[in-house]
Amino acid sequence: MAQEMCGAGRVLVNGHEAKPAKEVKEGDVITLKFSSRIVDLNVLEIPTSSKKASPEAFYTITSETRLPKDKDLWSENPSLS
Repeated sequence: MAQEMCGAGRVLVNGHEAKPAKEVKEGDVITLKFSSRIVDLNVLEIPTSSKKASPEAFYTITSETRLPKDKDLWSENPSLS
């Protein structure tokens, strides 16, 4: 899913469009553009092992904007796509 979103230009890292192989680091801001909302995350920590851990240990959601259902904002606003 992440690879598809990056390929569609719906993932930004620090305000710049991210490629699927983009490395993120502590302090980065990731913006995810879903069809119904936009979510900004602040990276707190990068996992150092494959052990299961709570996602909240690695990021915090700093903002979430719900988009109107009746509008296709991606085609109306090129800066969102």
